[in-house]
Amino acid sequence: MATWSAPGKVFLFGEHAVVYGKPGIALAIRPRVYVTVRKTSHAHHAKSPYIDQCFKELNVKGSVYINSQLPSSSGLGSSAAVTVATMAAINDEFGLGKTRDQIAEQAYKIEKRVQKGRASPTDTTVSTYGGMFLIKEGTRKRLAPQNYHLVVGNSQVTHSTARMVEKVADLKGKYPTICEPVMDAIEALTLDAMKHLDEPQYLGRLMDMNHALLDVLGVGHPQLSKLVLAARATGAYGAKITGAGGGGCMVALAPKNLKARIAGALEVTDGRALITCLDTEGLRKEKDA
Repeated sequence: MATWSAPGKVFLFGEHAVVYGKPGIALAIRPRVYVTVRKTSHAHHAKSPYIDQCFKELNVKGSVYINSQLPSSSGLGSSAAVTVATMAAINDEFGLGKTRDQIAEQAYKIEKRVQKGRASPTDTTVSTYGGMFLIKEGTRKRLAPQNYHLVVGNSQVTHSTARMVEKVADLKGKYPTICEPVMDAIEALTLDAMKHLDEPQYLGRLMDMNHALLDVLGVGHPQLSKLVLAARATGAYGAKITGAGGGGCMVALAPKNLKARIAGALEVTDGRALITCLDTEGLRKEKDA
């Protein structure tokens, strides 16, 4: 029996734009998905296409148990964390000898297959290695860890990443002369953010701009807007959608002394709040019970 865990993630900047080769900044957050795999003579998988694909890809049979601190379909990278942790647990239990790099690469291929080609390597990279990354066209650059105080608000409105990515593709197809400059603007603020990573107040303003640009791309939702406005009104440096949008979560960059108050404001606005920070560990082997 082998148990491994992997963290979730939030996008600070660049979601949707990364699909079109633009840069994005994402970081791992504390909540984790825990996966236990045990060798068995017959297949006994969870009802998840990601887990099924892991067993199929590695050509083994086993039972699997999942314990997740991440809500699914919320924009916090739960499917990537499940895929990465399952790959690592299978690798360990069956002694397959795969490296962390190989696990990250294979996990991305699985996400891409399950999501019918509409996947970025961001989630699997961040979940495997932890920390904060600049992602662009399959390349990744690890950024210096920052002590950000983050408040995540779950709108509790489910969404489909694949559907939202498709929605943006359709809009971009119909209005290319409008949507392409929007993508360029998201790229510009991501690159500007790179020069100010240790200035949360400055980053917050850029997050507000990024949120407005995501609204232009049609991935907003009334409940997400309420949560974003509640966070800003309560003193957040900035707040925006994180992930695919159309539901799921938003993230606020908060002053340390206001994070509890911001979380309370999100709860009052019918959101589920989570106070969190950067996870620098990534994929981790857990002690067997």
